[in-house]
Amino acid sequence: MNLNAGKGQKLLINGGRRLEGRVKIHSAKNAILPILAATLLTSSTSVIEDCPRFSDVLSSVDIIKSLGGSAEFDGDNLVINTENVDNFRIPHNKTREMRSSVIFLGSLLARCGQARLGLPGGCEIGSRPIDLHLKAFKQMGVEIADRHDEIVCRATNLKNSDIHLNFPSVGATENVMLLAAGSNIKVRLTNPAKEPEIVDLQAFLNKAGAHIEGAGTNEILIQGTKRMRAVEHRSIPDRIVAATYLCAGAITGGDVTVSDVIPSDLQAILEVLRETGCEIDVRGDSVRLSAPRRLNSVDYICTMPHPGFPTDAQALMMSVLSVAHGASIFAENMFDNRYKHAEELTHMGADITLDGRLAVVRGLCSGVDGGGLGRLSGTRLEGRDLRGTAALIVAALNAQGVSEVYGLEHLYRGYIGLAEGLNSLGADIC
Repeated sequence: MNLNAGKGQKLLINGGRRLEGRVKIHSAKNAILPILAATLLTSSTSVIEDCPRFSDVLSSVDIIKSLGGSAEFDGDNLVINTENVDNFRIPHNKTREMRSSVIFLGSLLARCGQARLGLPGGCEIGSRPIDLHLKAFKQMGVEIADRHDEIVCRATNLKNSDIHLNFPSVGATENVMLLAAGSNIKVRLTNPAKEPEIVDLQAFLNKAGAHIEGAGTNEILIQGTKRMRAVEHRSIPDRIVAATYLCAGAITGGDVTVSDVIPSDLQAILEVLRETGCEIDVRGDSVRLSAPRRLNSVDYICTMPHPGFPTDAQALMMSVLSVAHGASIFAENMFDNRYKHAEELTHMGADITLDGRLAVVRGLCSGVDGGGLGRLSGTRLEGRDLRGTAALIVAALNAQGVSEVYGLEHLYRGYIGLAEGLNSLGADIC
């Protein structure tokens, strides 16, 4: 897959089929990307097992190569050698292509003592400043200069630090962990992000030789080291991909099981699906969803940092509730421009009213006494970001007629084989 894969391409989805069956969930993009940056802290060969070839992963591979490392796939495993990393400037074209490139700052500062990064890009889902990253770096002794379209950082006098994040930013938490883990300093980080991907990064860094505890809690303690060793690691399964398949089951009145998941990471999503009337059965590393004939509305869904309802699942749940019975209210607290999918859903007949960060979704079953699932209408749809594109695919599974879904270049940033997985459950996608 090249990095432009999916651009201009489309999926044809013939909706109205009930999904049924089991699907295995691949590793999480949001867990793998900071771990790829963490490999720069070693001077040897690390292996990321079962690493999907997301376009964001391929962009990270290109960044590692541009810095002097090597990275090649061996079957499903990604083998990375960072022995010869000597460059500290991340190419501007890569930072524009992938916002997650900012996560390389902490590792480069620990490895090279300096780093240069163009202003990040990525999905257009509103303002996502990196001021929390830079503020934390300054507290750790990093000198920072902003030169128009480039950030220049120097770690000439790193020091032990107590850092409090004003907001539990995932990226800022990861950058602090990376810089501290690869340096001979101690850092106490309070109010960090608690996402499962943070816990996974801690596991990788501890395997490599750092001493970190507290990931997933209100405080992370980091004792770094300059002697990081090679690591073999498999990242956690993708909870948002799992949610995508579960939402696909819900919106089609289906019976879908996702396997190789960590059910506790899905708790907030599962609770909302239960409110819609879906039966949820958790057994070991599998979650089974059995959808009712008619979905119920959900009074209020508010996106929050983990363990709250994840912003990455907001669009998916909006698709589901667009065919429910009654009105649901969404409050998007994480990003200020993450309702682009709503306009596309209205083209399918969904009744959605936006007011700033609020969205009111009046399900198509409203007023239907005892009826079945509401039905959207197939049409041409344009995905404008990763999760929004996935949500449109989910919506198209319910629709009467054929939908054309564009924007697949966004989808491939975090999904591998979604169409094939849905077809294995009974969908008709080509």
